[in-house]
This record gives sequence, structure tokens and C-alpha cells, in this order.
Amino acid sequence: MKKITIFIATIVVSISLLNIKVKAQNVVNLSEQNTMSVLWIQKSGEAKALYYQGYNTGRMRLDEALAKKPKNPAVVLDIDETIVDNSPLFAANLDPMNSFSWEEWIMMKKAKPLPGAVDFLKYANKKGVDIYYISNRKEAMKKATIKNLKQIGAPQVDEKHVLLMQPNEKGKEIRRQSVAATHQIVLFFGDNLNDFSGFEKLSVSGRMDAVDRRKTEFGKKLIVFPNPMYGDWEEAIYHYDVKKTEADKAKLRKESLERFNP
Repeated sequence: MKKITIFIATIVVSISLLNIKVKAQNVVNLSEQNTMSVLWIQKSGEAKALYYQGYNTGRMRLDEALAKKPKNPAVVLDIDETIVDNSPLFAANLDPMNSFSWEEWIMMKKAKPLPGAVDFLKYANKKGVDIYYISNRKEAMKKATIKNLKQIGAPQVDEKHVLLMQPNEKGKEIRRQSVAATHQIVLFFGDNLNDFSGFEKLSVSGRMDAVDRRKTEFGKKLIVFPNPMYGDWEEAIYHYDVKKTEADKAKLRKESLERFNP
């Protein structure tokens, strides 16, 4: 009887361990799925080339705009994945045992400049153009943000020119309008369509349609940089629903793919 009891207990434990193993295998790790995106940003010459291309285009467009002698010219730039590279954070977070929050990373002030960014900023500064850094980093991160931007050599980095998200604020439009009230904004730079007016909270198809309608603005007044790691392009796939589980998100990712069907 004792042997039977031990045998049954062993079976129960084995089944329990098997269930735990199966459940662990079924856990969706979206961070792990980001490996190729992070690698592309960090290791592809193409990513670096696109940043140089964007800022070279920006310099040419700035010269064209200044030739028309605008009143109080300004340029507006996003910060993350536009001026500074946060890919080391996403690389670290591929390992759950070595992960950091966005806030922790910002406070470390370790972000490095992206190719061409500082050279362009110094060029615009030399030309007498006001530079505004409009980011959706929280206002509480301003001190760390200013210090990090100064460390990489960005000009005009101060309380007036670094405009971060205020409590209860949604999006960047109010801050963009505040700059436009006193300046003629000749160029916008960003890695997210929401870094420009008119794209917020659009569906996936709505974003695509909006890009088509405004196709002549890109490379002329709107300069876009690549960011496959995160952004509103991804949030649109999830219908901007913050309550979705990792499994729900993974399902929507697969359902959104356009597959070849012979």
C-alpha cells in the first residue's frame, strides 16, 4: 500500500511539473521577439545610412528654407530614436533577468547620439535657428534628459528648448503649437508619425492613408527615421488597448501579417 501511495504521488508530481513546463513554454515573450529589430538598429549599415540620409536631407531643406528668410525660424525634433539611441535598453530587456524600466534607463543618462544628429543640430545652431526638443518623456525626467543631451554635445539644451510631456497631457500638439505661436517651424524630425501633427490615434489603415495623402511632405518638411523596436505603429495594431495581454498582442501581430497565398 505504501509503495502504491508513493507511486501515485510520484505521478502527480510529474504531471504537475509537466504542466508547469508546458505553461512556461506557452508564455509569450514579446521582448524576445524584438531581437531582430534591435539587431537591425545596432548592427546594420542600412540603419546608420538612413540616419545620415535623413540629416543630410534636413540640412539641404534647412538651407532652402533659410534662403526664403523666414521670421524666427525653428526646427522641432523628437529625442528618442531621433537624436539618441535607446537600443541598449531594449537589448538588455531581451533577458528578463537583466531588464530595466524606461524610467531607470532615462535616469542613467547613458543614451548615445545617433548618426548625423549632433552635426545637424550644431549646423542649425550656427545658422541662428532655434532648436526645440519635443519629447513624450515625462516632465519629471527633464533634468536627466537635459544632462544627457548636453553630454552628447547638443546645442540650445535648456528649460526653454526641451519640452517634455506635462501631467495629464496627451500627445505633443499643444507643445508644437506653443512653438509655432512665436516661430516659423521649417522642419520636423521624428521616428514616429505622431511626432508630426495629424497622425495621433489613427488605425493601421488610417495611418497608411494619411501617409499617402501627405506623401509630398516627407523629405521636404517632415523627416522620418527608422524604428522597428517600438512606436505607435505597433500600438495601432493593438487598437491602442493598454489592457491587452501579451498573448492577445502576439495573436494580433500574426493576424496583421499579409501572407503570400499561391
